[in-house]
Amino acid sequence: MRLWRSHDRNLQLAAGNDPGWSLPVPDTAGPVPSPEGASWLEPVDGVSGHWLELAGRSEDELRRAAPRVMPIVAALLDAERQRAFVAEELAGRYEEIDLLYAISEILGRTVRLDEAAQIIVREVSAVVGARRASIMVYDESSRTLRTVAARGFEPEGLMPVDVEDLGSVAGRVFREQRIVTFDPADPSSIITDAAANRGYRGNSFISVPICYAAPGTELRCVGVINLTDRIGGDRFTLDDRKLVSAVANQIGAAIENARLVERDLQQQRLQRELELAHDLQLKLLPSPTVLQGDAEVAARCLPADSVGGDFYTFSRLGRGRVGVMLGDVASHGFSAALVMALIMSAAGIHAAAATTPDETLAALLDSLATELAKTEMHFSVFYGVLDPRAGRLSYASAGHPHAFRVPRAGAPERLEATSPPLGLAAIGTIQRRQLAWTTGTDLLVLWTDGLVDARNDLGEPFGERRLLDEVCAQRRESPEAIVKAVLARADEFGARPTDDRTLLVLRI
Repeated sequence: MRLWRSHDRNLQLAAGNDPGWSLPVPDTAGPVPSPEGASWLEPVDGVSGHWLELAGRSEDELRRAAPRVMPIVAALLDAERQRAFVAEELAGRYEEIDLLYAISEILGRTVRLDEAAQIIVREVSAVVGARRASIMVYDESSRTLRTVAARGFEPEGLMPVDVEDLGSVAGRVFREQRIVTFDPADPSSIITDAAANRGYRGNSFISVPICYAAPGTELRCVGVINLTDRIGGDRFTLDDRKLVSAVANQIGAAIENARLVERDLQQQRLQRELELAHDLQLKLLPSPTVLQGDAEVAARCLPADSVGGDFYTFSRLGRGRVGVMLGDVASHGFSAALVMALIMSAAGIHAAAATTPDETLAALLDSLATELAKTEMHFSVFYGVLDPRAGRLSYASAGHPHAFRVPRAGAPERLEATSPPLGLAAIGTIQRRQLAWTTGTDLLVLWTDGLVDARNDLGEPFGERRLLDEVCAQRRESPEAIVKAVLARADEFGARPTDDRTLLVLRI
């Protein structure tokens, strides 16, 4: 058996023993003569330009063998292609994750917009490769955009831009709340009347709206970020536009906070900043609809402060398999929230790239090791993969004791930790465990210690036993009903939380 790849009119060997000769590209599947005798050639399903050769048997035997072998070869080629794609995407996103994390740190340690904006402009233009960049903020009183930070030119003396100015690129971006970009090599890009007289070295530019939505209000534009004069070629890529858009989403909150500083007292502004951070953090957590059709899931994350260090995520892994992760950063407040955001950014990439839970947590530890060491922080995390076809749960738990399998009848089963928390565990020590899973009845129940450690007025903790008793009493109900029942019982108990509380229940 050999695998060939078409090149011009001939086939070149891609896998298998090299026979020292090549074959012409056939018109259709079927027998072909070769120096070794009769062979059977057939195109690989779903993989353009690849042909499978079978030889060493009679023509009838080869004809019958080809349909049995083909799905395996096609699946292997597709898996290799997906692995290469994920590896390339992972490498390309590291720089993006670092930038977004750096901006989160900037916004978290300063309340002055001019300081934060200048650093953000410098960092973004360096990553994208733009010689000139600026951030403009909307002034409600004058209905103009004023430049608050710039790189490549001095913003002093620049006149504010009227948002109704039809000849202004920034004005158009603000009014339409959409990206305006121009690439001379791309006929589909947006051409503006103002593009010809901007005085830039290059023609290509990106202008992205900075939008913000307070809880319960509509999305509105609060500014514009502009980049041009790209280093190494006059063209901004699609990835450049995505990255600038992600940055714009982050600094929209900072611009709104600056407006509150000018309008309200410092305490009012700080309270608003905390509410915003809480809102943004909750948006990082996935909706249960992500698993609709594959699993029933319900989850609640209740920070002790406006922001916290608890997190969860889940994803489809193909063929009905579901990945579920829940963790707890060993702190709460802004510092834990920043680490939580970094974990969430990396977790989705590693879960898609790795094949087993222990490999996923090992990759997560490897990518976060430097940041965990610098911040002297660690976190417990459970990651499990449920396979309903195989009736199996595979999991790895880095120091997270609050994970249970709750069967349809009988006592809950604790899913023991397989390593210390990440940040304390050594690389290469994370283990994996497997157990049988009854599809349709078994429940996966995960929570963080803030839920069971919360105490009432008498100083008595809510405790693991009360939580599991309530889950067992409701085990035939939907995950959503179970989560509501447990939290209601915690409230009735009078538990006063001092740490972040998270609860997740899943049935597949």
